[in-house]
Amino acid sequence: MKSPLRPGDPASLGGYQLLSRLGEGGMGAVFLGRRDDGPLVAIKIIKPEYAHEEEFRGRFRSEVKRARQVPPFCTAAVLDADPEHPTPYLVVEYVDGPSLDEVVAQEGPLADSRLHGVAVGVATALTAIHGAGVIHRDLKPRNVLFALGTPKVIDFGIARALEVTSQHTHPDQMVGTVAYMAPERFDGVHRDITPAADVFAWGAVIAYAGTGRTPFRADSPVATAARILTQPPDLTGLTGPLADLVALALAKDPEERPTAHELLNLLLAQNTDPYAISRPPTLDPRLREVAEAAQLSGRHVSGAGARLGQPVEAVPPRRRRTRTLVAATAAVTLIMAGVGLYSRSLAQPAPAPGPSTAAEPEQATMPTPGAVRGPWVVDALDRRGQWKASTDEYGGRCSFRNGLLMTTSDFEMLCPGTSETFAGDQSISATIAVDDARSCGEIRFRAAGDGAYWLDLCPTIVRIRHEGAVQTTMLASADTTLFTPGQPRRVLLTLRDESASVAVDGQSTLHTALTDPSLLAGTVAFGVAPIDTAKNDEVTATALVTGAEIRPIEETAPSPAGSLPPFTDVRRGSTTSVVKVRAYYPASRSIVVEPVLFLSGDEYCTALHLKPTADTPCEREWLTEDSRMVVTLPTSAAPKLTSTFDDPERCAGNPVTVGTCTISATELAERVTGGGLVELTSTDGTATALAELYTP
Repeated sequence: MKSPLRPGDPASLGGYQLLSRLGEGGMGAVFLGRRDDGPLVAIKIIKPEYAHEEEFRGRFRSEVKRARQVPPFCTAAVLDADPEHPTPYLVVEYVDGPSLDEVVAQEGPLADSRLHGVAVGVATALTAIHGAGVIHRDLKPRNVLFALGTPKVIDFGIARALEVTSQHTHPDQMVGTVAYMAPERFDGVHRDITPAADVFAWGAVIAYAGTGRTPFRADSPVATAARILTQPPDLTGLTGPLADLVALALAKDPEERPTAHELLNLLLAQNTDPYAISRPPTLDPRLREVAEAAQLSGRHVSGAGARLGQPVEAVPPRRRRTRTLVAATAAVTLIMAGVGLYSRSLAQPAPAPGPSTAAEPEQATMPTPGAVRGPWVVDALDRRGQWKASTDEYGGRCSFRNGLLMTTSDFEMLCPGTSETFAGDQSISATIAVDDARSCGEIRFRAAGDGAYWLDLCPTIVRIRHEGAVQTTMLASADTTLFTPGQPRRVLLTLRDESASVAVDGQSTLHTALTDPSLLAGTVAFGVAPIDTAKNDEVTATALVTGAEIRPIEETAPSPAGSLPPFTDVRRGSTTSVVKVRAYYPASRSIVVEPVLFLSGDEYCTALHLKPTADTPCEREWLTEDSRMVVTLPTSAAPKLTSTFDDPERCAGNPVTVGTCTISATELAERVTGGGLVELTSTDGTATALAELYTP
């Protein structure tokens, strides 16, 4: 929307006369301008705080060069730029039309041919952008404009120059809008951002255009991030092949998403398939011409990993990892020969979280079958499992001695453990004891990139602090003598939306707001440090932690899947059940397992009262549902170990899938570590027998 120039705005820049303001964003203000009698253009002026940084200028220069190579296929062309000007600026084609979010707000959700046209137009733009070696990074409805009814994507690529200048993204902003961010965007430094992140944003944008809401909407950015990481999208209101494509684009794993070029192929095929059952939506001839030009440009990239900007002859079929989710019937749709086989889970989205209450709800001891959930980690920390013994270059040590014993004579020592990323409402509990008056036990949480929160548990104080790229800020503290040296205390850290609460032995101790909007999810670690690193450089700090449990906070409602059997709690009583083996350490007498449901297709359909059809899995030999609860168990001194050795006729009992031939611990560990299925027998939380399953 145009507005008059403000006092202090320049009247001209780089030979361009500035006529009015068009808007303002994270990187600077946007003006309407013109050079001499030329066409109207949009001029983005970079904020002064970025202009003085050489790192930013270098990135800006590089990204502008790449952006100018993007062909004008449903994109606003980059016309001019001056990274060396005292006030760097960028000149792009002026698109005189409303944005997608304005159209939806004024007219309601789009449908039929109009929605299909937006899907084609944005996919065309991404095909052109990715083909030039650029990743948009901030695709959202506000960055899709309509020129004479045809969608055009703006603001592509330049976001990277801001993103790598980390002091500007912590703690007060992050590049991108949370509702349209791919799961890997919340993973800090653990994964590079690829074109697949833009494909995910495409799915979220098209879902918004067709329904008037984002597919992972929630009451806060933290809750939205948690839904993106752990729950299926709410695509109610989208139908037909476009709904299938949107679901594919919103896959959690970037490897499972189609590329922008594949999306474009599939969308255009809907208009030309002579065998289509229903009448396809019509497509504006001008848009089709541009889309086909992008389709045939020969500059394509893979969704998650191939090198940007490299031409390819054709898009070969790709193997994609699939996860069987018994939460709902899995539907597999072959959309286009030669592009690949994709799977779409038809699980219904969970209801939006309700308002938080002061009292903690009673929590289930096991995950609920059929529900979509975040990761859940349980480890006694008395032996190698999800945490490992380690040392650092300064003499710090993590070892197992009646628990996880942590020592350091430096500023701190973190013990490597689970690499899971936790988001949303969650609780972190453990028993912690410090060795002397100068030692603090630590829990680092929501750690991503250069940022993290810390809970310090010291003999005279309990405190929560925020660590950013530049500085550390104290958020809250409480003077207390609860952590008397040698006294173990049960600590419960509860995270709800943007707040954290600490209870020690059931006593409420500390509460604070979490102030960094960029830390919506992250990893969890345990550590030790001196109570005052500035005064105790020569002090050896020691702490012991045992009984760790990191879990989502979820309602105890009955399973949405109805009559599915529960997951087996392998920690209690005498049990025999199927588990997925994450790791097996015979020398440490430990095994890391994930309880799963293992059913035949017939058992599944009987449990849910489903009739055999082409869309139900009743004829499948077996299905599994992962609990996402990972538990470290001790093993007995001499557990019974058997395998099928992939030879069920010789080494299988009744049922035929369970191995009967004896196998050594070392050989079984090699065969099943990393996700192999075994039948586990346990007594009071100790594994006494492991039988490998044969799963043809």
